[in-house]
Amino acid sequence: MNILDDLKLQYKLGGIAMRVIYWNVACFLISLIFFYQFSNGQFNFPNWLALSSDPQVFMFKPWTFLTYAFFHYGPMHLLFNMLVLNFASNLFLTFFTQKQYLGLYILGAVFSGIIFVLSYYILGNSALIVGASAAIMAILVAATTYQPLMSVRLLFFGNVKLWHITGVILLLDLMQLRLENMGGHISHLAGAFFGFIFIKLLQNGTDLSIIVSKVLDFFANLFRKSPSTPFTKVHKNYKKPTEKVTTSRIVTKDKTQQQIDEILDKISQSGYDCLTKEEKEFLFRAGK
Repeated sequence: MNILDDLKLQYKLGGIAMRVIYWNVACFLISLIFFYQFSNGQFNFPNWLALSSDPQVFMFKPWTFLTYAFFHYGPMHLLFNMLVLNFASNLFLTFFTQKQYLGLYILGAVFSGIIFVLSYYILGNSALIVGASAAIMAILVAATTYQPLMSVRLLFFGNVKLWHITGVILLLDLMQLRLENMGGHISHLAGAFFGFIFIKLLQNGTDLSIIVSKVLDFFANLFRKSPSTPFTKVHKNYKKPTEKVTTSRIVTKDKTQQQIDEILDKISQSGYDCLTKEEKEFLFRAGK
C-alpha cells in the first residue's frame, strides 16, 4: 500500500475531525498554487474566498462567511491551527456526536465572521480575514464549558485542568486585541463566546447543530437520485393465515465482515497506526 492509499484510508476511517483537517490542508495546497506570490512571499486571497469587512463585498458574497475558515496565511498558521483543532476535536467528540461537531465548526465560523464584519464596520476599518482559528475556538471552549475540570496531560507541564489551557489562550487574545491582527483576535473571542452559548443551549435542550444538519441533508437529497419504481397493483388477500411464520432476526456475519469488525475494534482501542501493513491493505480493498 502506498502513501496515497494510506491517506485515503485514514480519510475514510478517521471521522469528521480528520476530514475537516484534510479539507483545511487541501485548501492550503490549492492556495499555494493559485494565491501565493513568490515575489513578496505572501498570500493574496481574493475577496470571493477570504471574508471582507466591506459591506459592498460580503453582501454579494455571503459564502465567504464560511470559506474563510478553511484557508490560512502560511504553513505555521496552518500547522498551529491543525494541532489545536486535533486537540479540541478529541475532547469534543468524547462527549458529543460528529454531526454536532460539524455543526459547531460551521456555525462558529459564520457567527465569528458576522462579529468581525460588524466590529470593523463600527470602527470604520476594512480588512480581509482567513483562518480556522475562530471555529477551532468554538470547539475548544464548547468542550471546556462542558467539562472544565477535565485533567489534560501536557508535555513539560504535567497534568493541568482543561479550563487552565483555554483560559491562557483567551487571555492571550485579549492582551493582543489592540495590537496586530485585531480582526483575527475579535473573531477568536467571538468563536469562544459561541462555543459557550452552544453548550449552554444544548444543556437546556436546544441543539443548534440541527440547523446545519438539515441544510446539508436538504442538499444531499436534492442531488440524490430517487429510485423510480413502476406502479404495481396491489391485491388484498382477506384469507386468514393458518400459521404464523416467524422470521429470525439473527444475522450471521460472513468471514470478511467479521475481519473488518475486528480491525475496527483494534483501531478504536489502539489507533490506526497500530495496524499491520496487511490489515491496512485488507481494509483498503474492502472499502473499494
